[in-house]
Amino acid sequence: MNISTVGIIGAGTMGNGIAQACAVCGLQVVMVDISEAAVAKGIATVGASLDRLLKKEKISPQDRDAALARITGSTRYEDLQSAQLVIEAATENYDLKVKILKQIDAMVPPEVIIASNTSSISITKLAAITSRADRFIGMHFFNPVPMMALVEIIRGLQTSDATHEAVQTMAKKLGKTPITVKNAPGFVVNRILVPMINEAFFVLAEGLATAEDIDAGMKLGCNQPIGPLALADMVGLDVCLAVMEVYLSEFGDSKYRPCPLLKEMVAAGQLGRKTGRGVYQY
Repeated sequence: MNISTVGIIGAGTMGNGIAQACAVCGLQVVMVDISEAAVAKGIATVGASLDRLLKKEKISPQDRDAALARITGSTRYEDLQSAQLVIEAATENYDLKVKILKQIDAMVPPEVIIASNTSSISITKLAAITSRADRFIGMHFFNPVPMMALVEIIRGLQTSDATHEAVQTMAKKLGKTPITVKNAPGFVVNRILVPMINEAFFVLAEGLATAEDIDAGMKLGCNQPIGPLALADMVGLDVCLAVMEVYLSEFGDSKYRPCPLLKEMVAAGQLGRKTGRGVYQY
């Protein structure tokens, strides 16, 4: 299948980032959100991002204008009918995603592929609520989308080879490196990353080293651009805790038990950058 038009549900951080990546690579984009204000904000964010690239001389003024011209904003699901692929990039909430996916499924032709940009919800489970489980797939982009090279492509139990191939080809067209993942909690990256963050909290709680030294050790010893505790503050300690609790319940394995210090800090409302205080003060 040749994908020339992509529909995107959600004009927030992930949605507008995906829209920018698609538009820069020559794809037509229809970006849908619930209000005109949300759509306008999403398009303005893309414009500002492209302006930064222009300033750094990464793109020309013509490239910037052409990319913006390829993005159409809308509040109507009917406008998705021209797309060959629709990517749902709404908030990470199961009930909300189900509601949106049912609306997309009812609106677009049966041959259209639907993808979810979920970072944690079962693709097999989401596929089952649509009438096209074989043409449903996970496309997990990483933030910030225009800069991050990785896309996790998650196959549900029902995903067809043709769907997987079409989406993999499209991800490469965006200049991304796709990795194929079977459906399981946390997929690949977060399955490894979040338990590592949790372990860093155990090391901190046991007083083995200061937070600064733990982060310095992982940055300098493992060549990570940011230490695990600083990363936890950026992601949100509540998000890290929620992910560990999902792993513990889904896998039933005590190695995924959340660190008591992590739980304590979340209970205290010290969630990281978004509250001004987490492991570090902001």
